Amino acid sequence: MADADGTAEFATLLRGLKERSGLSYGVLAKRLHMSTSTLHRYCNGDAVPVDYAPVERLARVCKAGPEELVELHRLWVLADAGRRAKPVAAAEEPPAVAPAPAPDAGPKPKPKLDPEPLRGAEPVPDAAPVPAPGKRRSRRAVVLAAAVAVVVAGGAGAFAVHLAGGGSGDGGGRKDRAGAASSVTQGARSADPSGTASPSPDRKHKPSAGPSRSGAPAGAEPGTPSAPAADEGTGTPLTVATTPYVYESPCSQHFLIDRPPSSVPPPPLEQDAPNWVGAIGAVASGEQFIKLTVQGTGSDTVVLEDMDVRVMKSGAPLAWNDYSMGVGCGGNVETKSFGVDLDAPRPVSAPKNGQRDFPYKVSESDPEVFYIKANTKAHDVSWVLELKWSSGSRHGVLKVDDQGRAFRTSADVGRPGYDYPIGAGSWGERAA
Repeated sequence: MADADGTAEFATLLRGLKERSGLSYGVLAKRLHMSTSTLHRYCNGDAVPVDYAPVERLARVCKAGPEELVELHRLWVLADAGRRAKPVAAAEEPPAVAPAPAPDAGPKPKPKLDPEPLRGAEPVPDAAPVPAPGKRRSRRAVVLAAAVAVVVAGGAGAFAVHLAGGGSGDGGGRKDRAGAASSVTQGARSADPSGTASPSPDRKHKPSAGPSRSGAPAGAEPGTPSAPAADEGTGTPLTVATTPYVYESPCSQHFLIDRPPSSVPPPPLEQDAPNWVGAIGAVASGEQFIKLTVQGTGSDTVVLEDMDVRVMKSGAPLAWNDYSMGVGCGGNVETKSFGVDLDAPRPVSAPKNGQRDFPYKVSESDPEVFYIKANTKAHDVSWVLELKWSSGSRHGVLKVDDQGRAFRTSADVGRPGYDYPIGAGSWGERAA
């Protein structure tokens, strides 16, 4: 299997995780809430998931380590880009065969085989000869030809719309989820000189009548910064996919919410966190763990020279309740990341746990994944990241935020805490 797009490597890593887990395809598929055949296709490289969420669930069920999670996401980015670049299969076109006629219910008037030409329609050529005894043209072929002419004259627009709605052919269509969960979101090029992240030109964002449930700008996918699309020649040559809430472990993620426990829904899975946060107005509590996937938009190498932190607003911490997304977690190995002390007079991003410092190089075929862990013990901080980049004679600064809004992290010291024990079905006050 050719692996220009990373699909084979991606499938090999999936198979390795599955085999190491000791779980059968059937058991693993049930835990992932997908069909066994779909899981087979993913592990064999016959299909690539349109979203990263099921891949991440599989990796966590199979107890993948932090390094494996980073590599798995890198390979999925490449495989997904290759999947979207492939031409639509001819099999998706509607068949050019007329439906079988209904059984005869009695004598019917003989159809007129030589109808008058349709107004505005091109003449319909005779159907190809049928290799059968006799020289008479099939009446069914003539009727079909006339039907095609009707479509050309009056229904071409509807026919084209039908073709546009074809499925993805990879086990499930990409859902338009304004207000629905999304584990991986996409930023992209911008004509703005500041390089603000904006929606990728290859995604068709449909305008909506108003803001989504998460409070995002109309027509934006969850977590996707909104800005004008870039000009191909002058825009920022980068895309940035932002995951604003990553669970390093379920117990590490907390949110501050201005609601009593009876009004707070159960804790979400990681991929559902952005919508859950937007729906109830939650704010990352004490710490926020963010994932950025940075990828070039062409074959040219882009140098990422540095990553700065810009504080947009800082004030007293929120006097809200603290809710934990998990309980009973053991110790875990911390992921390589860039740490940010939001309480510092001038916060900076500093490498932690063996993370290499900048600069980095990226291209369309060689993305990089960065984790950022921001902490505060004394403030409510709104902040963004700024990636300094250069490519040949071009250079600029790409602003990275959360769906066009600043990231927000607030201290949780001294706040009432609540947990949601497994099987309890409700929030309970956290033991001191």
